[in-house]
Amino acid sequence: MNIGIICYGSVGGSGVVATELARSLAGRGHQIHLISTETPFRLGEYQPGLTFHRVETPAYPLFREPQYVLSLANTVVRVARKVGLDILHAHYAIPHATAEYLAIQILKKTGGVRIPRAVTTLHGTDITLLGSDPSYTEAVAFGIEESDGVTAVSESLRADTFRELGVKRDIRVIPNFLDCGVHRRRFSQALRDSLCNGRFTRLITHVSNFRPVKRVEAVVEVFRLVQAVRPDTRLLLVGEGPDVGKASRLVQQAGLSDSVAMLGEQDQVISLLSVSDVFLLPSRQESFGLAALEAMACDVPVVASRVGGLPEVVNDGETGLLHAPDDLAGMAASVIRLISDELLRTSMGHAARRTVEQRFCADLIVPKYEGYYREVLGNAG
Repeated sequence: MNIGIICYGSVGGSGVVATELARSLAGRGHQIHLISTETPFRLGEYQPGLTFHRVETPAYPLFREPQYVLSLANTVVRVARKVGLDILHAHYAIPHATAEYLAIQILKKTGGVRIPRAVTTLHGTDITLLGSDPSYTEAVAFGIEESDGVTAVSESLRADTFRELGVKRDIRVIPNFLDCGVHRRRFSQALRDSLCNGRFTRLITHVSNFRPVKRVEAVVEVFRLVQAVRPDTRLLLVGEGPDVGKASRLVQQAGLSDSVAMLGEQDQVISLLSVSDVFLLPSRQESFGLAALEAMACDVPVVASRVGGLPEVVNDGETGLLHAPDDLAGMAASVIRLISDELLRTSMGHAARRTVEQRFCADLIVPKYEGYYREVLGNAG
């Protein structure tokens, strides 16, 4: 198949999954055209069958903001005319489902080219945060209803979409996934020794885009409670985003500066996860929890909020420990329990890896997308 994939190239779960899907599909013999405003975060080296098309959105004084939807639709039309797309797959509904719809209407009106079937994948905040905002609901719901196929990354997100937007169509759940050959434990004693810095014996890691929904204040508070009992524990904060400055201030105010390493944005986090003892994710909402899945793939148990799609990823008591979002004391107690009990920590870590291998590897999930594409094409009228 000739498949166009629209995504955000910046750091974030939807862009990572879209890029991994593009790479996996190209590896399975499809012709993939990845469309974004910037080179996707994890695109990597050249791969046969995978072409990147940059969306250029010029700024003109007449407009108060760049006209991204129009330039994206125009790029899609250009690519479709050049290569003849079978499927156009938009990741993250806002505004990609709208641009997808507009591009297809242009292609239908002008004719002379194969009209691709439109698939939209919902990733989370495009529904639970932005999509449910009254400023966007009608347009987002329309884009979803007009797509030929719609997928969501969890049962929780599927239910949220029905509840928040009132759409009446079928939504297929296809979970996020990892390349399990790449995402696996790669322990380095030298790296761990460097991060432990001669005074720490345990490492807790938090990886995110540092947006308000990730609750950096909860991350710092849980760590403060852990430190009060286990001062030999260090926190690794990995990522960039609007709340990085807030995190730094909170760490300083809590007197934890010597015990927290702020490592910034990292292209690959496998090495850091592989030397970690516990992964901490006290988010307000997670429609899936890709960061938790990456930790699990590296044999790291997860302590997280029991929200959204996280219970579909983390088996409470088996691969990690889940708590109500406001139960920070409970999260801290779970972290202390795991770092104090090597047998429990190791067994949960191994169970986490097995769960990833049994349910979330690319060779299990990518065929589901292939099958869904063929189903959508078979329904073409």
